[in-house]
Amino acid sequence: MENSFNINNLVRENVKQMKPYSSARDEFEDFNTADMIFLDANENPFNNGVNRYPDPQQSNVKLVLAKQRNVKHNQILLGNGSDEVLDLLFRAFCEPKVDNVITLPPTYGMYSVLANINAVENREVLLSIDFQPQVEKILNTVDKNTKIIFLCSPNNPTANSFSDDSVACLLKNFKGLVVIDEAYIDFSKKQSWMNELDEYSNLVITQTLSKAYGLAGIRLGICYASAEIISILNKIKPPYNVNKLTQLRALERLSDPKKIKMEITSIIDQRTELLKVLVTIKFVEKIYPTEANFILIKVDDANKRYNELIAKGIVIRNRTTQPLCENTLRLTIGTEIENIKLIEVLNQL
Repeated sequence: MENSFNINNLVRENVKQMKPYSSARDEFEDFNTADMIFLDANENPFNNGVNRYPDPQQSNVKLVLAKQRNVKHNQILLGNGSDEVLDLLFRAFCEPKVDNVITLPPTYGMYSVLANINAVENREVLLSIDFQPQVEKILNTVDKNTKIIFLCSPNNPTANSFSDDSVACLLKNFKGLVVIDEAYIDFSKKQSWMNELDEYSNLVITQTLSKAYGLAGIRLGICYASAEIISILNKIKPPYNVNKLTQLRALERLSDPKKIKMEITSIIDQRTELLKVLVTIKFVEKIYPTEANFILIKVDDANKRYNELIAKGIVIRNRTTQPLCENTLRLTIGTEIENIKLIEVLNQL
């Protein structure tokens, strides 16, 4: 179902009018012409594997993702991690010192950081006690300068997914962009909202190869949206934002979906085992539902338990300073061996 969304009402005027930078590799795009002599980009001519600039559009990676995710090539933008993709959204659509965005704490902290960097007001609407969006409050917080609502689902640090009804209601009733951060979607039973891209022209989805795909070190974030939104982001992205080594490593990993699936299954199995044990630990007061590769627990004294685990050589995340998260700890699911060690230490405390 469409709302009366018009992308031209959202784009910053300077972005509408700008002429994008055209790199040498944008002007001559054929990367498979082995016998051509390239004297166009002021590169070092001595071949060492990385002396040439990378494909600025990452075409080979996008082709694989388009096939695996059942989207069109022109509905994908790749970035130096999801953080670059999120920053581009601010820079394309939010006028500094004029526009605002809405975030739903407790949530991923970079939305707020990027709002500050870009001089954009961040209007926070707390999640409910059960960590769900308060849709009516969110829509009442919207004004004519609200450009983006950020939803992280499954959410970090709470690990739960947002209800489909809440997300759909925001997509239908908000005339700006609804950005759904699906960094943890591969660990959830819920379907990705990517299936709805053609249904909602204001829907933007970010994903990453850092979690389920195990490539946090290469920094590759993905944005899926309408071709119109992607073309605007392409207009302002740095010309060579994803390096050649990252593109090659991503292609290598994406070529083995069976291995990725096996690792995801292992993480989910280990999550199940850890949940069984956490119920028996006396200082654990509450275990929150999880659809991610981590578990949020409420304990008697988060600072004390955090320090005890550190002393035993186990580093977790203390989330007690976050809204609605007093005395909570976030445990990432490790390997079976790491899990056994964690369980052993928890039983000793």
